[in-house]
Amino acid sequence: MVRKSFKMKLYPGMEKEYEKRHNALWPEMKEMIHEYGGSNYSIFLDTETDILYGYIELEDAEKWDKSADTEICRKWWDYMADIMETNPDNSPVSVDLMPVFHLD
Repeated sequence: MVRKSFKMKLYPGMEKEYEKRHNALWPEMKEMIHEYGGSNYSIFLDTETDILYGYIELEDAEKWDKSADTEICRKWWDYMADIMETNPDNSPVSVDLMPVFHLD
Protein backbone atom coordinates (compact mmCIF):
# COMPACT_ATOMS: atom_id res chain seq x y z
CA MET A 1 0.00 0.00 0.00
CA VAL A 2 1.24 3.45 -0.97
CA ARG A 3 0.18 6.54 0.99
CA LYS A 4 0.01 9.60 -1.28
CA SER A 5 -0.55 13.20 -0.26
CA PHE A 6 -0.72 16.24 -2.49
CA LYS A 7 -1.89 19.85 -2.63
CA MET A 8 -4.02 21.77 -5.11
CA LYS A 9 -5.34 25.35 -5.22
CA LEU A 10 -8.96 26.42 -5.21
CA TYR A 11 -10.06 29.75 -6.66
CA PRO A 12 -11.17 32.23 -3.97
CA GLY A 13 -14.82 31.89 -2.99
CA MET A 14 -15.22 28.40 -4.47
CA GLU A 15 -15.12 26.45 -1.21
CA LYS A 16 -18.85 25.67 -1.04
CA GLU A 17 -19.04 24.74 -4.73
CA TYR A 18 -16.02 22.43 -4.42
CA GLU A 19 -17.58 20.70 -1.42
CA LYS A 20 -20.98 20.48 -3.14
CA ARG A 21 -19.50 18.82 -6.23
CA HIS A 22 -17.54 16.31 -4.19
CA ASN A 23 -20.51 15.47 -1.97
CA ALA A 24 -22.30 14.55 -5.21
CA LEU A 25 -19.33 12.65 -6.66
CA TRP A 26 -20.44 10.75 -9.72
CA PRO A 27 -20.81 6.97 -9.19
CA GLU A 28 -18.60 6.38 -12.25
CA MET A 29 -15.85 8.44 -10.66
CA LYS A 30 -16.08 6.49 -7.39
CA GLU A 31 -15.89 3.23 -9.36
CA MET A 32 -12.86 4.41 -11.31
CA ILE A 33 -11.02 5.45 -8.13
CA HIS A 34 -11.54 1.98 -6.66
CA GLU A 35 -10.84 0.21 -9.97
CA TYR A 36 -7.44 1.91 -10.17
CA GLY A 37 -6.56 0.95 -6.60
CA GLY A 38 -7.50 4.09 -4.66
CA SER A 39 -9.09 3.96 -1.20
CA ASN A 40 -9.32 5.96 2.02
CA TYR A 41 -9.41 9.19 -0.01
CA SER A 42 -9.75 12.50 1.84
CA ILE A 43 -9.39 16.14 0.80
CA PHE A 44 -8.97 18.97 3.31
CA LEU A 45 -9.17 22.73 2.74
CA ASP A 46 -7.07 25.44 4.38
CA THR A 47 -9.59 28.31 4.23
CA GLU A 48 -6.90 30.94 4.84
CA THR A 49 -4.98 30.02 1.68
CA ASP A 50 -7.54 28.12 -0.47
CA ILE A 51 -5.06 25.25 -0.59
CA LEU A 52 -6.58 21.76 -0.82
CA TYR A 53 -4.67 18.89 0.77
CA GLY A 54 -5.43 15.41 -0.53
CA TYR A 55 -4.63 12.02 0.93
CA ILE A 56 -5.23 8.68 -0.76
CA GLU A 57 -4.06 5.13 -0.21
CA LEU A 58 -3.07 3.25 -3.37
CA GLU A 59 -2.59 -0.40 -4.20
CA ASP A 60 0.05 0.56 -6.76
CA ALA A 61 1.26 4.04 -7.79
CA GLU A 62 1.81 3.06 -11.44
CA LYS A 63 -1.70 1.64 -11.69
CA TRP A 64 -3.09 4.84 -10.15
CA ASP A 65 -1.19 7.02 -12.64
CA LYS A 66 -3.07 5.29 -15.47
CA SER A 67 -6.40 6.54 -14.06
CA ALA A 68 -5.59 9.96 -15.56
CA ASP A 69 -6.12 8.45 -19.01
CA THR A 70 -9.71 7.37 -18.34
CA GLU A 71 -12.63 9.13 -19.97
CA ILE A 72 -14.38 9.68 -16.61
CA CYS A 73 -11.29 11.27 -15.06
CA ARG A 74 -10.94 13.66 -18.01
CA LYS A 75 -14.65 14.50 -17.76
CA TRP A 76 -14.25 15.22 -14.02
CA TRP A 77 -11.25 17.48 -14.68
CA ASP A 78 -13.28 19.45 -17.22
CA TYR A 79 -16.13 19.74 -14.71
CA MET A 80 -13.82 21.09 -11.98
CA ALA A 81 -11.67 23.40 -14.13
CA ASP A 82 -13.78 26.51 -13.50
CA ILE A 83 -13.22 26.48 -9.72
CA MET A 84 -9.55 25.53 -9.29
CA GLU A 85 -6.11 26.00 -10.79
CA THR A 86 -5.57 23.62 -13.71
CA ASN A 87 -3.03 22.70 -16.33
CA PRO A 88 -3.74 23.23 -20.07
CA ASP A 89 -5.42 19.77 -20.25
CA ASN A 90 -7.70 20.75 -17.29
CA SER A 91 -5.92 18.37 -14.90
CA PRO A 92 -5.60 20.04 -11.50
CA VAL A 93 -2.29 21.68 -10.72
CA SER A 94 -1.16 19.17 -8.10
CA VAL A 95 2.05 19.07 -6.09
CA ASP A 96 3.01 15.87 -4.27
CA LEU A 97 3.85 16.31 -0.61
CA MET A 98 6.84 14.60 0.97
CA PRO A 99 6.03 12.24 3.84
CA VAL A 100 7.93 13.11 7.02
CA PHE A 101 6.07 11.17 9.74
CA HIS A 102 3.60 8.29 10.06
CA LEU A 103 2.31 6.50 13.13
CA ASP A 104 0.35 3.25 12.87
